[in-house]
Amino acid sequence: MRPVEKACITGGSSGIGLAVAGELVRRGADVLLIARDPGRLAEAAEGLKTRGTRPGQIVRTLALDVGDGAAVKALLPPAARAFGDPDLLVNCAGSAYPGYFAEIPDGEFEKALDVHLKGTWYVTRALLDGLVRRRGVLVNVSSIAGLVGVFGYSAYGPAKFGVIGLSEALRSELAPRGVRVAVLCPPDTDTPGFRRENLTKPVETRAVSGNVRALSPEEVARELFAGLGKKKFLIVPGLSGKFAVFMIRRFPGLTRRVMDHQIRRASVMGPSPRGGVEDEG
Repeated sequence: MRPVEKACITGGSSGIGLAVAGELVRRGADVLLIARDPGRLAEAAEGLKTRGTRPGQIVRTLALDVGDGAAVKALLPPAARAFGDPDLLVNCAGSAYPGYFAEIPDGEFEKALDVHLKGTWYVTRALLDGLVRRRGVLVNVSSIAGLVGVFGYSAYGPAKFGVIGLSEALRSELAPRGVRVAVLCPPDTDTPGFRRENLTKPVETRAVSGNVRALSPEEVARELFAGLGKKKFLIVPGLSGKFAVFMIRRFPGLTRRVMDHQIRRASVMGPSPRGGVEDEG
């Protein structure tokens, strides 16, 4: 992968998105951070500016809800023109609302689709011409929960499955136009949102997700760039994450039986607190 000069990152104010931005700034790239909260964006940008490695290095921000198609169309193209065509776009904005299917509000399912799937669609459409001009790289962030259904993620999982499907279609469609597509499928990652999520997720979800070691955002970012350097399409960080995906793909029946066994054992412990959380990156 050639050096990145300009990158746009959604969900860039925290978690994986911020860690990816930090790695890019360390490598000398200009970055445009996109997220909803102006305060968190400003704080993230100030921290990144102290890590710049060359004179005149640019860190800009755009407060934007990527799930709002009209807002993306109105605000992102002019911001991108002022920033310059990106040669890397990372769609990393995300939210999670773990819980039992019958108790998750319809609005949380719609929000998951808006942020993860529609947001990826809207942002990519808005920046596609620039990516084509730069013959750039598009990275869409999904999850291991986008490869196998996980108890408690009946809102989150379908949206992440959709991100993988969209990425598969874009990979073949954009290759002739010089744009390379990759999809990042991290396991649990120790972000502020993940820590809040752990307070409310069902015990059954805890039992299943405990099979894979939680990574730091910085580990995920490093493995993302290692995978891009090897021109991988599907990038799965962490040895335990890679093993989980191997089992999911090669032995799906066995994987489901193991998960079902863990769920049955966890269920005797009783219900966990209900509720949901939301976070970007």
